[in-house]
Amino acid sequence: MVQSGEGGGSKDTPDFRAGKFLSTTKVQINTLLERMRFCRPFLSVCRSAAAILLILLFSMGLALAGTISGDAELRGMVRGKPLILKTHHRVAGAIDSLVWDGVEFIDSTDHGRQLQSAVNADVDGQLWNECYNPTEAGSVVDGAGPASSSVLEALSVQNGILTTRVRMAYWLAPGMSSGGHRALNSVNLSDHRLSKRVKFGFGDLDTVIDYRVTYRVPSDRPHRRITIEALTGYMPARFSEALAWNPDKATLEPLPWNPPGEIAHPVVLSTPSGSHAMGVFTPDCPADGNPPVGYGRFEFQREGVVKWNCVFRLTSSVPLRPGDRSFQFYIVLGSREDCRRSLEVLHRRFSRR
Repeated sequence: MVQSGEGGGSKDTPDFRAGKFLSTTKVQINTLLERMRFCRPFLSVCRSAAAILLILLFSMGLALAGTISGDAELRGMVRGKPLILKTHHRVAGAIDSLVWDGVEFIDSTDHGRQLQSAVNADVDGQLWNECYNPTEAGSVVDGAGPASSSVLEALSVQNGILTTRVRMAYWLAPGMSSGGHRALNSVNLSDHRLSKRVKFGFGDLDTVIDYRVTYRVPSDRPHRRITIEALTGYMPARFSEALAWNPDKATLEPLPWNPPGEIAHPVVLSTPSGSHAMGVFTPDCPADGNPPVGYGRFEFQREGVVKWNCVFRLTSSVPLRPGDRSFQFYIVLGSREDCRRSLEVLHRRFSRR
């Protein structure tokens, strides 16, 4: 099934269903009026009311036709146990559920805690956390509500591959503040777009999710610094152990939560028993002149959530060129040992390049 905000409709698309609904309703109204033709004064009033009703229904139909459902899922098997990934319209097609072996790996509460992407950019040389922060799943003002301020423009699930494109909302609404600094955006919806392509498996590894994101830098205002949280995963507090990949020993080693922040090698978050774990690996390297890739881990005890992320930073003495920036990731998941083995294979595979 393919859904898109562009092009004509088919029997599987919202505009077809909207057109069918309007056509059926119009026939039913006309049939009713024909049966009432003996009452001509009343009929005249009814026809006027029916015309108004049809206009309203047509407007509703257009709105329905332009709406893209963000609900989708991928299903697979990891180590002989079901893996189910789900997106939802509530978060504009971001991934808000990832269940393996009956255990939920994503803590989707507001519109920031998903498996998703976001950016933080400077405005006129000012770069403050969250103050110019387009976010895939939506805005802080969306809270735990049923809708997103981000706009889903396309979604497709074909041959086991999920793709989406979203116009991202700013995390802060105009006038709000974070860390003592005011939001630098004057509107709620940005011109920054985020596309993703997700599929299960990589080569012989069923313990890997192949995940590619493309971030489009718009030309609306010049940016010289952009922090791209190209992928992050918010996980329940039961994943209470942070681990760092040691490429020299091919091991996962304990990583303290404090101080929080980024390191140079992949991070995995695990349950204490090691039965369930998830982390991330990227083979991409920053362009010359940009800081190295950062793998982060963070613990939010009050909220009862932990997260990992992978961050790229773009810097330039002149405005960055508008256009697409793509990043390749491999999410490793399963048991702690599954994650270690996957990272070993991925590191060996891409270190040869």
